Amino acid sequence: MGFGDLKSSAGLQSLNEYLSDKSYIEGYVPSQGDVAVFNGVGSAPGSQYVNVLRWYRHIASYTNDERLAFPGVQKPLDQYGGASTSAPPADDDDFDLFGDDDEEEEAEAERIKQERIAAYNAKKSKKPALVAKSNIILDVKPWDDETDMKEVEAKVRTIEADGLLWGASKFVPLAYGIKKLQISCVVEDDKIGTDFLEEAITAFEDLVQSVDVAAFNKV
Repeated sequence: MGFGDLKSSAGLQSLNEYLSDKSYIEGYVPSQGDVAVFNGVGSAPGSQYVNVLRWYRHIASYTNDERLAFPGVQKPLDQYGGASTSAPPADDDDFDLFGDDDEEEEAEAERIKQERIAAYNAKKSKKPALVAKSNIILDVKPWDDETDMKEVEAKVRTIEADGLLWGASKFVPLAYGIKKLQISCVVEDDKIGTDFLEEAITAFEDLVQSVDVAAFNKV
């Protein structure tokens, strides 16, 4: 059993013969057996080892993390290889040398494509979905110049809801000594709307005359 020293010509030739009718070291999908032998080879072999080179380039096309995720458990290197387990040879009349190779290459290319699409989709699905948010500036107008604007602001900031975050504020002169409260907030669009904000603020009817949206911008 085993291929011998995979850094030597004899070892590479043994592996080359083993891979003459196989895509992988064990089974029909890449496994930890491929990782073990891949690490044993260490670097791309010469072109005279055509089967090893084909296999090596294929395994090298995976990232290290992807190779670590291959199924199976690594065994000692000398436990891989040995007698071929390929099916009995077919009659020469039924053997299409080039046709079979083309079909195998196409099937292999399609399999690799599907594996990578599945890996990409799995990685993409783990990313958190983006939450649409908006920055809103509200003008809160009192009834008259005797209204305590600090109390107005305090009342507005008592409004709490999932997806609502109050920001900076200031008092802006209107006319006849009257000032309005201009206050900003960031909201999650699918949870908080301007109607909710206007209704919640005008509910302080002893203090608030009206509420206007001064600015509305997507974050």
